[in-house]
Amino acid sequence: MGTATCRCGRLRTALTILLACGSLAGTALVGASPASAGGARRAEVIAPGVEYRDFDLGAAHGVTHVHLVSVDLDNKHVRIGLLRPRAVAARGTVSQLADARGALAGINGDFFHISETQHPGVAVTGSAVGPEIADGRVLKAAVPRGQRFGPALPSGTTTEDVLGVGPDRTARLDRLTLSGSVSTPEGVWRLGGLNQYALPVGSIGAYTSDWGSTSRARATCGTDSSRSAPCSTDTYEVTVKGDQVVATAGKPGSGTIPAGTTVLVGREAGARQLRKLFKGESVRVEHHLAAASGAAYAFAVGGFPVLRHGAPLAGLDNTATAVRTAVGIGSGGHRLLLLALDGASKYRSGLTVAELASELRKLGATEGFNLDGGGSSTLVVRRPGKSAVSVLNHPSGGAERAVANGVGVFSAS
Repeated sequence: MGTATCRCGRLRTALTILLACGSLAGTALVGASPASAGGARRAEVIAPGVEYRDFDLGAAHGVTHVHLVSVDLDNKHVRIGLLRPRAVAARGTVSQLADARGALAGINGDFFHISETQHPGVAVTGSAVGPEIADGRVLKAAVPRGQRFGPALPSGTTTEDVLGVGPDRTARLDRLTLSGSVSTPEGVWRLGGLNQYALPVGSIGAYTSDWGSTSRARATCGTDSSRSAPCSTDTYEVTVKGDQVVATAGKPGSGTIPAGTTVLVGREAGARQLRKLFKGESVRVEHHLAAASGAAYAFAVGGFPVLRHGAPLAGLDNTATAVRTAVGIGSGGHRLLLLALDGASKYRSGLTVAELASELRKLGATEGFNLDGGGSSTLVVRRPGKSAVSVLNHPSGGAERAVANGVGVFSAS
């Protein structure tokens, strides 16, 4: 095709040169102007440090279509934050979450508690599988591995794995583990959960005003290895306000939790511990998320790693294809790639997890993180001068799915 002379910003891989120079065919999408004839559209500047492009990609099972937002974290006018609904146990579409917080762009985030067919009568919480941090505030911890939704985790990964961005404006893959305690006249007990839809067997979980009003009953269903296992019959709940027990109950309840109040839910051994407490007793609950790297985070969202130090993880699935959402980290943590595949019928063959990792690497990422896919895959952008975002891919369900959270790009000016 002759010598390529175009520059593609900081994503200087063979694939991105082909994209910018028009070797791959583009297509017109919801909210997007048609691609120029014979190739992908040039990068569209959304805001300083934020660019969007889309392109066709040939994969083993057919052609798929990629939507990509590139974020320069060295640009002080842009930041990354958590897109989230009013509560941990709630959902909203990516466009709703982005517009509510004035985001420039965003994609859907973590896998979440989407159904409850195994336990009839138990409310679906809509809450995410992994940890969440928003604006430096810890919102929730991770559910046990056997309680998660989504494809099988790659070897060596856990539900505690996160994509995070710290106050130093550097993106990383890390692991956030809950560290907490319940100090009582009976002794100090380990805290096993924070605002999560499933608690480890035998543990105590804390629920705060961030949880919302949804029933906490699901927290005592299933086991650490089986999401479909029966709900526990040995449960107890204690409400603590101002470091003092103000109420007890024989089973998990529902309703809004006031600020300054913590509801403790126990199952099996945890329930037996909580039964030792009575109204008026002094109880102190403490919790935080400890990063394996020791880093501090202003933003964190769950999912699972697919690419580390420039190499795909061993054993990634190379059979099952799907519409997928992912994030790539490049330039030593200073560039973020938000990627969502198109769910239109002609592109729905999608990618395998192994192909996804490979393509993130070709796009210049050294670390890759897989997020929820299928009907959840959504990418939105708010173009200059517009008051609302546009959905630029075609969600595979025909309309946006309400999700637990997302990765948002915000103006920092």
